Amino acid sequence: MSLYYSLVFAMLVCESAVFALLAVPLPMAVRRPLTRALARPFESATVQMVLKVLLGFVLLLFVDTTNRLYVVNREYERARHVEFAHGRRELLSRKFLAQRNMYLTGITLFLTFMLGQTFNLVLELLALKGATERPGATTAAGLRAEIEECEKELARLKAQADALAEDM
Repeated sequence: MSLYYSLVFAMLVCESAVFALLAVPLPMAVRRPLTRALARPFESATVQMVLKVLLGFVLLLFVDTTNRLYVVNREYERARHVEFAHGRRELLSRKFLAQRNMYLTGITLFLTFMLGQTFNLVLELLALKGATERPGATTAAGLRAEIEECEKELARLKAQADALAEDM
């Protein structure tokens, strides 16, 4: 594998590890600090720009390898009936390498977008969990107290309405 496909593979392994960390069911006491630690570097504009450039290079490699696979497939179809074994093996080898590179870059692009969506979902989940766990959040006791307040307010307003009705 050439250097740039090795780098794409390393990027894929890193993305897979982060995705596994996000997908593993962890208690909230562990998930919050882990997610914050994973999110902290991506808040920097420099890191975001570097990731966009890397994503652009991977996309360029994907387009290049798709084009290369198309060319190799055309050569293979033209030389399909040739009985010369060495040339056929060489074409099959090139076809295999082109397919491998296309799948490698394609799954890296796909996982990059899926990782972004998963990360956003986890952050949203943490925000919602944090909102429900805050003191003063909507609990049964808090709702009962609110109902009692509303009933008192309703009784006061009824008394006020009755007083106004008597004045008229």
